[in-house]
Amino acid sequence: MNTEPTFLFCIGATKAGTSWLYRYLVRHPDCHLRSIKELHYFDMLETGKFARSRLGHEKRIAAIEADLAVDEVLGDAGKAKGPLRRQLRDARDWLGVIAQKTAGFEAYRRYLAEGRGERRLVADITPAYALLPVARLRQMAETGEDVRVVYLLRDPLARLWSQARMMAARQVGAGADLAGRAVAVMERLVARIVAGHTDREDYRGTVGRLRQVFDPSRLLVELQDRLMTVPGIERLCAFLGISVVPADFSRRVHEGAALTLDEGLRERALAALRPQYEFAATLFPDLPDSWRKNMIGVHG
Repeated sequence: MNTEPTFLFCIGATKAGTSWLYRYLVRHPDCHLRSIKELHYFDMLETGKFARSRLGHEKRIAAIEADLAVDEVLGDAGKAKGPLRRQLRDARDWLGVIAQKTAGFEAYRRYLAEGRGERRLVADITPAYALLPVARLRQMAETGEDVRVVYLLRDPLARLWSQARMMAARQVGAGADLAGRAVAVMERLVARIVAGHTDREDYRGTVGRLRQVFDPSRLLVELQDRLMTVPGIERLCAFLGISVVPADFSRRVHEGAALTLDEGLRERALAALRPQYEFAATLFPDLPDSWRKNMIGVHG
């Protein structure tokens, strides 16, 4: 067995590009990623909700088994079985890890590295880790000798509106008023921020906690806009110590419905998000034009 791999944690706000990054890394010849993108392992350690996660993965396994059974009936007309069999194997392996609860830390490490061969990097891409407290982040830092973190940021207003549309789409059925539901969700999200409830939009808080735990050489804070460029991919690969391979910047993953945000609600959201724009400007003096435009709205 070769030396221990680099362990990558990719975290970020909802709708900030982590799914796109997963697809890039899962195809990278230097990386080994399992077919379950978001493991939520440290979430479970923090909340103790192992039973809920176990139930979810049992349902996932049953659904994959059902798909494979259909493929067996259809024969050559069915879908390619390889990806499904890999998903089934990974889901069963992961169910075995979370069944061990807090005693499963070594099993978690083995799960990430199982089957990697000579590939340098393994990863857990779970955006929700951005909400974890410092003590849990310290535990993440002890996963291996070489642990690195990528934290992705997206324009706060665009991210929040994208999250609202995603949540609304999950709540309504076919033919329902998606636009109206998205506005209602956005109203609620903005009201929570105004009331002082921090969530995935709290870039300042997350970066502050990460900096308490991870050395600057092991922490990359990056904008989604910058990542999805040739220089951005070059910076990422240099940070991770992997070779640079081409990326598909034209493909967007889980892109929501295109809905227009009401101007009044937009202004209220910008006002609530103002501290995050100001903080991002301290990290990136050359913020993209889309960010600058919204910052003008914040200060206007």
